[in-house]
Amino acid sequence: MTKSKRSSQVRSSVPAGPLSAAPRQVQALRPSTSTAAVSGFDPAVTLIRMPELMALTGLQRPTVYKRLKDDPTFPRPVPLSDSPARGAPVAWVLAEVQEWVKSRIAARGEVAA
Repeated sequence: MTKSKRSSQVRSSVPAGPLSAAPRQVQALRPSTSTAAVSGFDPAVTLIRMPELMALTGLQRPTVYKRLKDDPTFPRPVPLSDSPARGAPVAWVLAEVQEWVKSRIAARGEVAA
């Protein structure tokens, strides 16, 4: 095997970085018109997990949990299991997250009191 063939194999086996995955995550939240018609896509009943929440809000994980603690307007998570343990799976309602983002956009011109 020649050196150029070996280097191309190495490049193809290297996983993509975390930034290359973000557009796919957001793309997955926007169904095509045919998918929406067939599946009945409704943001009010669509749950998203932490990676999608972070992509939509632009917040990192520690900031999300800080907002949950300090900001009563931030969307509350929906438990996905009956486990009361810390680290139990949760998700957020897509429509609530979108509404929160819209309210932040609307409030950007207002002066804080």
